[in-house]
This record gives sequence, C-alpha cells and structure tokens, in this order.
Amino acid sequence: MAFVEQKPNLRALNEDRRRFQRVQVNLLGRYMLADRREFPCQVVNMSPGGMALIAPVAGEVDERVIAYVDHLGRLEGHIARLFQNGFAMTISATARKRDKLAAQLTWLANRHILNLPEDRRHGRIVPRNPVARLIMPNGLNVTCRVIDMSQSGAGIATDQCPPIGALVTLGKVQGRVVRHLEGGIAVEFTRLQHPDFLEENIIGG
Repeated sequence: MAFVEQKPNLRALNEDRRRFQRVQVNLLGRYMLADRREFPCQVVNMSPGGMALIAPVAGEVDERVIAYVDHLGRLEGHIARLFQNGFAMTISATARKRDKLAAQLTWLANRHILNLPEDRRHGRIVPRNPVARLIMPNGLNVTCRVIDMSQSGAGIATDQCPPIGALVTLGKVQGRVVRHLEGGIAVEFTRLQHPDFLEENIIGG
C-alpha cells in the first residue's frame, strides 16, 4: 500500500522536473541589485524557476535581484550561486506567472529550432487600448499612442522624435527607431515578440 501511495508523488516530481527544464536563450536585459545599482545583462539559460545571467557585477549569494528581460518583462528573485562573468538567480513567481514563463520559453526554444527569421513581416493589429508608455534614449518616460503593432514592430504617435537608430522602450519591449512618421515614429523591436503576449507587453494589463 505504501508503494501505491508513492506513485503520485513520483509522477508529480517528474512533471515538476520537466516543467523546470532549462532552455538555452540569448536575451538582453538589465538588473538591479539590493543597493539599487543597475547593470546590463544577458540571460543565457533559464527555466520558469530560475535563470543564469552574464553580468558585470554579481552581487552576493541570497541577495535580492530585480531583472527586466526582453520578451519576459520584470522578474524578481535571489542570487543562488556565482560563476565567472555572472550569476544564477531564482525566479519568485505565482503558479500563473510560471505557466506564462513556460509558454514563452517554449516559444523561444521552438523559434530557434525552426530558424524563424527575425525580420519576417507580420500582420499588424490595432490595440484595443492604444495608450502606452515610451522611454526615450535619455530616460524620459512619456505617454504615447500605439497606431498599430506586430510581432516585429510598432507605429507610435508621439511628439517626441528621437533620431533614426535610437533605442527606445515601448511598454516592456525594447526597439530601435527605423522611420520618422508625420506626428510619430516607427519602431522595430530588437527581439521578435510572442503573439500571445504582444499587447500585454506593449500596453500592459
């Protein structure tokens, strides 16, 4: 009888292990240590429960870290271990957030396997709520209106006009200005966005 009762636990353990399998990625972002210093980083592998970052300053084991990662937005956790040129950190998240991360990681992994081109043109959509936040190259945070958007870019109505090639952040997504429009700009995202989370990452919600 004891053997029968152990089976569900073993199955749950195996499911959990599969769920938290690490995926090789190449995502840019930035992170903030407990003393509020911010640095750029590159995430090289991750699972819904943790990730490894190449980072200029590693911090201390158990130190709290907040990271902002392309595609994935804000992730919070603690430094689990240090290694040369970076550190590994846990990801503190609800079950719903972990499921969302798992879906995003699966998409990222499959995109690389299938060699989907970054510059493929995608159908544009008009968001239900077009109001978004735009962070300019100088750090200025302004309100803008999203004219339309796709997995690879967006048209933005704004009175700000950063130069062609300038890096901006629309919602949680980093992009580069590729054209000046009448009363706005066109931005190409630095990473192709997952269609299921496009509006959430740009508009919020």
